[in-house]
Amino acid sequence: MMDKINLIIGVSGASGSIYISNLLQTLSEFVEGKSALIISDSALRVYREEINPHIRSEESFLNDILGNLPDEKRIHQFEIFSTSDTGAPPASGSANYEGMVIMPCSMKTLSAVARGHASNLMERAADVCIKERKKLILTPRETPLSLIHIQNMRDLTLAGAVILPASPGFYHKPSSMNDLANFITSKALNLLGISTRRSITWKGDHETA
Repeated sequence: MMDKINLIIGVSGASGSIYISNLLQTLSEFVEGKSALIISDSALRVYREEINPHIRSEESFLNDILGNLPDEKRIHQFEIFSTSDTGAPPASGSANYEGMVIMPCSMKTLSAVARGHASNLMERAADVCIKERKKLILTPRETPLSLIHIQNMRDLTLAGAVILPASPGFYHKPSSMNDLANFITSKALNLLGISTRRSITWKGDHETA
């Protein structure tokens, strides 16, 4: 398991701000590295609806999530890039990133990536991960799914991406919404080869008949 990683993290306009909040907090506190953070305008709008109505910028979004963690305890750094900055490092396959997570991932973004429609930095970075055979994890929350959604997910899976639906388990006896979010974060990080003290793993059923 790795204890240091540089990622590209996309946040698109799907419901599920609690998931990205948990991911950024976990990385910041437990995993060394420096990651690129790409946040869409729609993601900011959803965050305002779900968590904090006063957020207006990418910087305030990140500060709101990490505000309770003192600077001296943050071992993972984040560099914010605009979705319109298609010449930024995440747009190049030669940049030093091990993979990408889009959490949550809207069906619009998922469709664009599936079709190779790289019209902004988030979509371009995902396209680069696919062509460079780097790990790409997309976390959709939409339900129910149409056949179009399923076909796009199929195409992405065949191209090497991992579809990680925001469908938390319950065997770890969650007692809060954050516990549910941590289940998905743990799955994403485990797929990237990262384990933290927050990781949730099945220990096996040792009951006897």
